[in-house]
Amino acid sequence: MARSLRQQFVFASLMLFVPVGAVMIWAAGRTYSAQLTQLQVDAALIAATIAAHIDQAGVDDPADVVRFVERTPMRGIVTIVDREEREIARHVSGVRDDFDELAPAAATPRTRPWTVRVGVPTAIARERAAPIYRRTIAISGLATLIMLAMEALFLRRWRRSLVLLEQRAARVGQGDLRPPPPARMASRELEQLRDAFADMVDRLRDAREAIARQVEEERRMRQEVESLQRQVIRQERLAAIGVLLSGIAHELNNPLQAISGFAQLLQRDPDIKPEMRADLALIHKESARASRIIRNLSRFSRQQDAPPSLVYLHDIVASVVELRQRRLEEQNITLEVQDGASQPVRAVMAELQQVLLNFVINAEQAVAAAKPVERRILIRTEDVNSSVHLVVEDSGPGVPPGDESKLFQPFFTTKPVGEGTGLGLSVSYGIIQSLGGTISYRRSALGGAAFAVDLPAAELVRASS
Repeated sequence: MARSLRQQFVFASLMLFVPVGAVMIWAAGRTYSAQLTQLQVDAALIAATIAAHIDQAGVDDPADVVRFVERTPMRGIVTIVDREEREIARHVSGVRDDFDELAPAAATPRTRPWTVRVGVPTAIARERAAPIYRRTIAISGLATLIMLAMEALFLRRWRRSLVLLEQRAARVGQGDLRPPPPARMASRELEQLRDAFADMVDRLRDAREAIARQVEEERRMRQEVESLQRQVIRQERLAAIGVLLSGIAHELNNPLQAISGFAQLLQRDPDIKPEMRADLALIHKESARASRIIRNLSRFSRQQDAPPSLVYLHDIVASVVELRQRRLEEQNITLEVQDGASQPVRAVMAELQQVLLNFVINAEQAVAAAKPVERRILIRTEDVNSSVHLVVEDSGPGVPPGDESKLFQPFFTTKPVGEGTGLGLSVSYGIIQSLGGTISYRRSALGGAAFAVDLPAAELVRASS
């Protein structure tokens, strides 16, 4: 959430203390470093002076050196050591030699085998830099007070105009687009902002009216698109099986009934041998199976709108497998079904048959070019919490990565010209979306494509309704 202008100015003023403080710290550090350097120079001069005194006075006793140092006003530690680094004299003045930090220096007399070592406390450097610190702080504080006074004067003149503009903006945010009353501003820039705000309100009023018209137009277009989508779903379903039904449904139904009927009649003949009776039973069984296939095709091709009902994926899978089993066996394609779903879904059975049939036909065409031992299709269903999951996997080449994002677009197909309309997956997407589910693609563990559908279980649909 944005802060008020006053808070921002206060925050900016406080933020100025950061660079000011950084400059003060930097200046203090430079001053202290310069004083330390000077302190080391002073220590070196003191050591050189003591060494020169030893040479000029011809001092033989180190105690004389200590007495000479005691007469000087220096603060620090003076130590005289011989060539073996043994201490032979020491003088401490104004220093806690076990606590204070020292700036060291050393000098060697020419006439004696001694070394004069001098340590000056660094506290002297801090004492010298203290006046500079205080002067810097005073200047910075005065500059800060002047800046705060100028900000307070600025805020007093501008705040009233800004609050007025804020109130008008709040009215616009609440939907009040009436022309605002005239008001005086604190500066010419704010007057220009007020006028620009009034123009903006006029444009917003016009835009709101245009948006209302556009929303109504989009609602009408959405209804038209949904109507067209339903028509495409029906047409694609008929296009998928219409040719097949027209060629075999009527032609096969009567012969199959005759075959089944004569098989039953022959089974009743007491003179029929047992082995022939078994053959007749097989004929009756297979003709009944063919009749069921025709009934599935007929149910799948119904054009009238059917209301959603409780549907089990087991029935959907069984009907589609029955339609394609023979074709898959002819192409040496291994079909595996792992049916683990037990929850029903609320849907139109023919529509779910169309979705699964599209998946199976696509998988069949994808693995047709593979070696016979590698032609595999897997149909798997399972319950996942309050949803039912259906996936069709194949061992084909899969979908190129560049085409994955376009799979569910209308008229997009990866098949050769004349082998696909590009509407199967698009129509399937529309069917699953209309049922409140999701449809997706991924790479299969078999090496090819995996198309998955997730649908809400019927219990969840009833609870939400």
